[in-house]
Amino acid sequence: MFQHILIATDGSQQAEQGVTHALALAKSLGAKVTAVTATDIMPTGPYAPIPWPADIDRYEAAAAASANLILDRVVVAAKAQGVVCEARHIRDRLPAEAIIATAEQQGCDLIVVGTHGRRGLATLLLGSQANEVVALSRVPVLVCR
Repeated sequence: MFQHILIATDGSQQAEQGVTHALALAKSLGAKVTAVTATDIMPTGPYAPIPWPADIDRYEAAAAASANLILDRVVVAAKAQGVVCEARHIRDRLPAEAIIATAEQQGCDLIVVGTHGRRGLATLLLGSQANEVVALSRVPVLVCR
């Protein structure tokens, strides 16, 4: 069935639901997994000061450290279940774009994402990376709550 599962995570409790389901599925199928987390470019706005190079460096270092913590938890959990896991931190990309691009580049045949389950106006105002992945992905997407 599925041979290579992409696990998208931001380290949140909702994403961890997806990690748990994806690892259980991978173990039952003998599939390998690629865990991915993405960090957007340093947020700025029309009224924010232009960041100095040192500010950008600090942001990138903090984003990398956070991504490593998130991905290390997935790698440890995968190893505990005997699942082969590769971890990837995608920098300077919107999460949905990074998830879809990584799935295509790695030849994944399933994407697993967690969702916050927002509805109505909250979804419009806050957006949903899971919804965007579902809408744009060419491979099946399993959404976990």
